[in-house]
Amino acid sequence: MKAVRLQTYHRRPVIEEVPEPTVSGPFDVVVKIGGAGVCRTDLHIIEEQWAEKSGVTLPYTIGHENAGWVHEVGSAVTNVAVGDTVILHPTPTCGLCPACRAGNDMHCSDNAFPGIDSDGGMAEYLLTSARACIKLDPQTQPADVAALADAGITAYHAVRKAVPLLPPGTVCVVNGAGGLGHIGIQSLAALTATTIVVVDRNPEALVLAEQLGADHTVLADGKQVDAVLDLTDGNGAEVVLDFVAEQGAQQDAFAMTRRYGSHFVIGYGSNIDIPTIDIISTERSVIGNLVGTYNDLVELMVLAEAGKVTLHTKKYPLDAALDALADLDAGRVRGRAILTP
Repeated sequence: MKAVRLQTYHRRPVIEEVPEPTVSGPFDVVVKIGGAGVCRTDLHIIEEQWAEKSGVTLPYTIGHENAGWVHEVGSAVTNVAVGDTVILHPTPTCGLCPACRAGNDMHCSDNAFPGIDSDGGMAEYLLTSARACIKLDPQTQPADVAALADAGITAYHAVRKAVPLLPPGTVCVVNGAGGLGHIGIQSLAALTATTIVVVDRNPEALVLAEQLGADHTVLADGKQVDAVLDLTDGNGAEVVLDFVAEQGAQQDAFAMTRRYGSHFVIGYGSNIDIPTIDIISTERSVIGNLVGTYNDLVELMVLAEAGKVTLHTKKYPLDAALDALADLDAGRVRGRAILTP
């Protein structure tokens, strides 16, 4: 089968032939990929930012946002069958550790992360586990939902955590309306009555944000912090969801957060430099956010299949994977790029 393989850090991946995966364990599932999301994390992987944390050995297949059709199942699999349409939680888990038992399966002590620490889904087939599979309506097209498997639940997970902080009358700033941010806007609109303020440096992204439910949009032109403060009577927002967190956006996000507010860090790439006295004197919280849980993905798919959360995508054939990565890196993708093997 064809697969997008990273051979060397700081160089473009290559598309090459590799053996198809096969079932070997009782809970194994092989999925025929119908859609594989192209994520900024893939760019960070190529840049070697994940090398130490993942411990992966090159070469390997990238791609951690996957959906498709069940191709083969192990002897103990009962929740899905060959031919079922599925979306895959990105981290197959053990189901037995304290984190899994508590529903925090993304913190499983024995999980894998295909596409980051093992072969992923930018290929024709992917080996995963029954615990990662969520069965979908057969009418759902995998390419239309694949990016919800990581970008979607990452955004939804942050919003879900912020919901208790966002009763009517509050303000939530969405910093960055790209691949994750445009899902975050829709999740906020579906789950809360907060006032949604979206900040982005791209005017086209702000137009999309308005269409998706933003109450106010702010162009990131160097005056975005002042603009948010003006919209909030000088106070800042109760919650800021930072989907950028690099190139200075992470500092802006904290500055947009009001006293006793919460700055949710979802994007990554730079350090946050905050004087400790500014944290304690205002009691602002800085909260990290990992990919969401299996249950987050189940809930998100309910919203997606009801039409309340939709992905704005640009589709590429598998052979054009390098074009998709280049377009994402250059800012030419609105929403998410999706490979369709």
